[in-house]
Amino acid sequence: MTLDPQTAALYEQHAAAWTAARAGKNVDAALRLVDRAGTNPAGPFLDIGAGPGYLTERLPEPVIGLEPVEAFLEILGRRVPAVTRIRGEAGSLPFRSGTVGAALVTSVYVHVARRRLPLALAELHRALADDAPAELVMFGGDLDLEPTEGDHFGGRKYSHWPESDLRRVLIGAGFAVENWVTDDTTGWPHYEISLRRAPTLPDIVGPDMNVLVCGLNPSPYSTSTGIGFARPGNRFWPAALAAGLVTVDRDPRAALAAHGVGMTDLVKRATPRADELTIDEYRQGLTRVEWLCAWLRPRVVCFVGLGGWRAAVDRRAKPGWQPSDLGGSAVYVMPSTSGLNAHAQLDDLTRHLRVVRERGPR
Repeated sequence: MTLDPQTAALYEQHAAAWTAARAGKNVDAALRLVDRAGTNPAGPFLDIGAGPGYLTERLPEPVIGLEPVEAFLEILGRRVPAVTRIRGEAGSLPFRSGTVGAALVTSVYVHVARRRLPLALAELHRALADDAPAELVMFGGDLDLEPTEGDHFGGRKYSHWPESDLRRVLIGAGFAVENWVTDDTTGWPHYEISLRRAPTLPDIVGPDMNVLVCGLNPSPYSTSTGIGFARPGNRFWPAALAAGLVTVDRDPRAALAAHGVGMTDLVKRATPRADELTIDEYRQGLTRVEWLCAWLRPRVVCFVGLGGWRAAVDRRAKPGWQPSDLGGSAVYVMPSTSGLNAHAQLDDLTRHLRVVRERGPR
């Protein structure tokens, strides 16, 4: 997931002019981040898409500037000598999980195709420490990685978002939205968004999915590993491997990239046991998953665990294909793969996932 070549080339060509045009730019996002991070963050400050550093210079040390454009990195080094400069992309952060203390992402994801944004946000969630803050600036509207009218440098590609859709994506990515301000004083509506990394799993989803696997909700163990169904004794991954749904154990990103198998949860709140969830949570979660299916159009959405579907849709539902779709995706419901579900054996779970796999390919 990289900055598209046309946009990258324009930034390389016009880096000096772009920097001069940003003189006196509003730096409130950086100041908010410093205030929210406190005096002892769990790791360094990270400015993703740092550009020439007009916001980076407002962040305390240690601070890292990540930037894909070489011309901007050179300006950044002159402007903020203390910064650690890294050439890299927002969609593939070169940091160990949980090591970033606070992140600034201003007008960066605006260059990401909308259906690719969930994975970019999942990378941010992975890199941030527990409960770490982030500040985002996004553009309002309805545009999907296209040139925008009025661009002074002509030809850069942008994505603009309806607010309701972007909120759903942020929640699915595992963030709590703490504040949201829409600034209409500029040429394009700007969303100034204060986020905090929530103790949950991010959606691992994208375009062209064959199957969207939907768990009930993550366990604290899974959130600590960053992998759904990760608890020892859970049979999902052994069954998925045996069914040929995936070929790499406990690697949701590989499942998406190699097999078009995405992952989400009906409820984002992590609990030790699924029976701690409420009917209202299931129903609200189903609304989000239905929107996700309508947007990304997986061929099949597979609900792992009967309890959520029964609570939200049909209390008499039985395992197997359901009579109605969800957002245009065929619905399959199967028993829980948890080790606590003694009624379901590994062979049975494998059979269910094999049926899903056979329906899934396009």
